[in-house]
This record gives sequence, C-alpha cells and structure tokens, in this order.
Amino acid sequence: MPQPSEPSSPPPASPRELAALDLEAYLRDPLRKQAFVTPMFEHIAPRYDTFTRLFSLGMDARWKAALMDWFAERTPTRAEVLDVACGTGDLALRAAALRPAASVLGIDAAEGMVARARARVGAGDRTRVRFETGDLTRLPLPDASIDVVLGGYALRNVPQYEAALVELHRVLRPGGILLTLDFYRPPSAAWRALFLGYLQLSGSVVGWWWHRAPVIYAYIAHSIRHYVSAAEFERALERTGFDTTARREHLLGGIALHAAVRRSAPSRSSEARHQHGTRRTVPRPG
Repeated sequence: MPQPSEPSSPPPASPRELAALDLEAYLRDPLRKQAFVTPMFEHIAPRYDTFTRLFSLGMDARWKAALMDWFAERTPTRAEVLDVACGTGDLALRAAALRPAASVLGIDAAEGMVARARARVGAGDRTRVRFETGDLTRLPLPDASIDVVLGGYALRNVPQYEAALVELHRVLRPGGILLTLDFYRPPSAAWRALFLGYLQLSGSVVGWWWHRAPVIYAYIAHSIRHYVSAAEFERALERTGFDTTARREHLLGGIALHAAVRRSAPSRSSEARHQHGTRRTVPRPG
C-alpha cells in the first residue's frame, strides 16, 4: 500500500478554550468547524474508547460487529483496506484480524488517536497494519488503489461530507466497497428531540466530569442536528458515485450502517462540489 505523507496538526486548544467557543457558529462554517473538531479529538483520545462504550450503553460493540460481518462477507483475501477517521484503530485492527493477508492503513487527523492506534498493533503485524495522520478529504493515496474503505463515526465530523465521499470514490477501485457506521438525524421529530436530548445531557455531564468542559461531548448531539438522516446519506452516496447495497438502522434511525459499491465515476456536480470544498477544507479527526 502506498505510504502517505505525514501532515502537521494544529496545536490543540485547552478544554476551557473549547468550552468558550460558540459551537453552533463553528458547526455552521466548514472552516471553523475543523478548528473545534481536531483539538476536541486530541483531548478525548485517552478516554475515547471508554466514553464510546459508556455513551452507547454498550451497543457500540454490537454495531461494530455487524459492520465487520459485512466486511467479512465482502472483502477479498488480499485486500488493500483503508480505515478513515480511524480513531484508536478499532475497526482497522478488526479488519486485520479477519483478513490476515490484507494490508490495512488507518488515517486520522488527531495525532493522539493515531498514537494510541499504533500502540495496539502487535509486533507481527507492523509491516501490514499502519496508522498515519492525514486529512480524509485529501488522502495521500493514488486513484483506484483501495479495495475496501471503513468509516466508523467518520463523515459526520468532516466539514463537507459529500466532498469526503468524492475523495473516497477516488481512492477506491471500481467495484470497491465502502462500509460506514455513524449517528444520523432521526426522521421522527418527537424521537429526534428525545434522542438528541439524551445525547446532549449525558455528553454534557461526562464532559464536565472528565474535562470541566460540557461542550466536548455535547458536541455529538450538536453535530447530529447539523447532519443528515440515514436516507439522505444514502442519496448522497448515489450522487457521489456509489450504489448502496445495504442499510441497517438502529435506535429508530439514530444510528445506521451503510454498505455501498463504487461505480465508475461520480456525477459532474459532485466533482464540482468537491473541487470547491477542497479549497476550503482543513484537516479533520476521526
């Protein structure tokens, strides 16, 4: 698998500085969103896995297991696998265990996440499982060089998710597989209010308890409000050159898994949006 370059990351802001920001204003502006997201993930890296388990009431493990069942069904033996916004490497390491002959690359913009992912790689796997810092919307990889892309809680955090989908289309080979797991905006207004209310309250409590900054984990609820539904994401996949082969929703649409296959080319309108967005996009974390 080609070696990516190692970009420099901005120095993280302190939790107190993050708490003082107008989060809604940052989420409305792609340039400003990244100024919040990257340092936030740097700060939560040490407790990211613990928080994910607590926040999902243990369901995160089942969702990831379901995604990796799809991976096992669809992935060739000697695949080139890319895990974007890889965090601490959970999906990448599961992929490596399921496909011992595969090459696996995890990319994340948060250096703290990448450091923890690297520490989890066994000595015997270090030649085929690598983790690097990088930008999901500007992947340092050749066109059509990847067989499978994994994305766990990834695209919701980028400034422009359709631009990221076009970039994933670029690096995937024709017929390549995209597998994603993420939070989405539930279609029911009543359930959406309850779901986001729980996420915001519980996130605020844990953010204050661990960091004295409620906004750090309340960010999740805010980001979902600014995101799309699972059905809308599927339509975005179609617009950017993918055919959706499976969609599975949990929590009444609050969580969804998507499996999609790369078509030969994205639409011209998507390419134009990507070219415009790339000029305005800065690195992001997983």
